[in-house]
Amino acid sequence: MLESIRSHRRWLMFFLLALVFPSFVVTGIYGYSQMTAADAAVARLDGEPISPQELDNAQRQRMEQMRQAMGGNFDPKLFDNDAVRAATLESLLAERAVMREAARDHMAISPQRLQEVIASIPAFQQEGKFSYERYKSLLASQGRSEPQFEREVHDELLREQLLRAVSESAIAPQTVVDRLQRAVDEKREVREVRFAPADFAATVNPTEEQIKAYYETNRSAFQTPESMKVEYLVLSLDDAAAQIAVPEAELRGYYEQNLARYGEPEQRRASHILLTAGDGGSAKDKDGARKKAEELLAQLRKSPGDFDKLAREYSKDPGSAAKGGDLGFFRRGMMVKPFEGAAFAQKPGEIGDVVESDFGFHIIRVTEVKPAQAQPFEQVRGAIETEYRRAQAQKKFAEAAEQFTNLVYEQGDSLQAVADKLKLPLRTVDELTRAGLPAQPGQPQVFGPKLTQALFAEEAIRSKRSTEAIEIAPNMLAAARVLEHRPAAVRPLEQVAAEVRAAVIRREAAQLARAAGAEKLAALEKFSNDTGFGPPRPVTRVQAAGLPPAAVKAIMAVPAAKLPAYVGVELDGGGFAVFRVLSAQVPDAPDPQQRESLSRALTQQLGGADDLAYIDALKTKYKAEIVKPELRAARAEAGKK
Repeated sequence: MLESIRSHRRWLMFFLLALVFPSFVVTGIYGYSQMTAADAAVARLDGEPISPQELDNAQRQRMEQMRQAMGGNFDPKLFDNDAVRAATLESLLAERAVMREAARDHMAISPQRLQEVIASIPAFQQEGKFSYERYKSLLASQGRSEPQFEREVHDELLREQLLRAVSESAIAPQTVVDRLQRAVDEKREVREVRFAPADFAATVNPTEEQIKAYYETNRSAFQTPESMKVEYLVLSLDDAAAQIAVPEAELRGYYEQNLARYGEPEQRRASHILLTAGDGGSAKDKDGARKKAEELLAQLRKSPGDFDKLAREYSKDPGSAAKGGDLGFFRRGMMVKPFEGAAFAQKPGEIGDVVESDFGFHIIRVTEVKPAQAQPFEQVRGAIETEYRRAQAQKKFAEAAEQFTNLVYEQGDSLQAVADKLKLPLRTVDELTRAGLPAQPGQPQVFGPKLTQALFAEEAIRSKRSTEAIEIAPNMLAAARVLEHRPAAVRPLEQVAAEVRAAVIRREAAQLARAAGAEKLAALEKFSNDTGFGPPRPVTRVQAAGLPPAAVKAIMAVPAAKLPAYVGVELDGGGFAVFRVLSAQVPDAPDPQQRESLSRALTQQLGGADDLAYIDALKTKYKAEIVKPELRAARAEAGKK
């Protein structure tokens, strides 16, 4: 299971991100192609259009991912432009091109592989095991059907399988690996003397003119940001749920009506023999594969005990063939429909008729059945009560949300009346800026972009009337009102004189430190002298001994033939360091494990580059083109950068 997760982390991470966005409903990127007129296309691949709706869906998904990743710092205006839309469109074209090539090569993912991957997703697991109920509920929360999700996973696995064949063919040249290994292994011995601004600060005594000049030049550094004090209300589904009464009789009635949900559904264990058509398949064409399946079935009717042997010999399912066709236990919904229908219709030990699915032709033998088992009411009462409350709260919340929205609008001069009417706490926050406020752990993001932008609107500041009711999260509304607005302002010099003086001292001390360091370096280049230098210490490109990257780069840039030598480096914060590079050493034999790790890393990078080149070649092969002029222009402009 863990290996499955590691093998598919790219699409798995994408899916886990999607689970965080219950308000976003994935509609698929291929669903509208047949309904879209050709002249409405924004792009085409092999003559088939990508519609504006498809692009809009993908763009919304991309922006929602960025919103979740960036939180209150997300600004939709930065992403809602032709350049980003063109990049999204390029991704859609790439996906379609890869899928077209996979279809041409007759690639397929076995039912067992699909089952294993879905079952390995942590979001679908409960206490370390796949939970079919959790699987169904999570998909339902996103408005996705099981066949739709299974097709998405299937297609992503196909794309990954095709691209893996390309990336795994990459080879890192040994001469390049050797040179990189030498660079990594090279060790230089250095001594250092530093000139820190703090060492010169006591000698700096800024004049009034210097302080005034610095203040005038850097006024923005002493500016207080625009801020405001606001009052706000939040109405949530949890508020409505807390007011729901829970009759015990109704909970028991709900339990009786939904026994199948509160227990383990029926599970079946089966083995199968999969026959496929095409290159590497059981036959060249579909009819041939069907005929071969029927021949094997006839043989099994005579000798049922040969099932394991024939599965190992003839099955084209790489995941189960070596195990005699064994697929393990599965529930309804975990296999493709034709396979599932046959497997759950057969009796234990029975070998059914040939079944055709998208993967080929199956001969199925059911080997074991685990009947459904219901959990006692006492064990699931808590879960039923939570579900009951939320179901009832949905209706109550809808009513309260309408009342909340109306009252906020009608009582625009104060939120107190709304708070009293709906029994909600009226809260205040001070020092709210245009950047909003970060969400507290475990709490919703109240002052995200939507509400913050509404509060900082000119009319809201001028009139100090309440904002409209704004949805800040699924089943959560908020409204706020400006109590006090404080424009951005530069603090007067007399208030910040101490800060300005300290800044001038830091600047002047840094200049003195750099000048002293440069002077020391110039003197050393004429007359070598180790006075003031620290003890020798080793430095490599990997183990920098606490040195900044600029220092390591300068130390390693000195030709080995010219050592010992001096180099000087300006440090962050205004300091200066002089290094005496004493010697350079490279081990005769590199560490085998480190060399292998370096070779793998380089191969992965080359493989990634090959993937991109291969995708570009596929887009050319299938005549990918962006049709919409403004998107084509934006893509061309991005290509110049």
